[in-house]
Amino acid sequence: MRKTVALIAHDRKKEEMLTFVLENKDSLVHCNLIATATTGRIIQEKAGLDVTTYLSGPLGGDQQIGAQIACQQVDAVIFLRDPLTAQPHEPDITALLRICDVHNIPVATNTATANLVLRCFTSED
Repeated sequence: MRKTVALIAHDRKKEEMLTFVLENKDSLVHCNLIATATTGRIIQEKAGLDVTTYLSGPLGGDQQIGAQIACQQVDAVIFLRDPLTAQPHEPDITALLRICDVHNIPVATNTATANLVLRCFTSED
């Protein structure tokens, strides 16, 4: 069964997300990918992967992905967030991380843990 992976990246982390996706394209092509708007568009355009996109984070995309997590439709979240820049939608980010904890969904906030999560998924197949 294909795993569903949510991909989210703050503005200063979008290039890092693209690098991660390109380096792991062979594994990610076997996953259902969902993402917030700009992150998903970049991945579609630059990596050529099929991505279901939601609204941008500040417009509610984090909450839309959180709803998918609560409905048990997401297997992991890779959220490359910028810990050094205040975000106007910080309460939404906190809620997303909380919903991952509540529903026991692995969430990676940097590429080191993202690689570990993805490696676990590919070793199960």
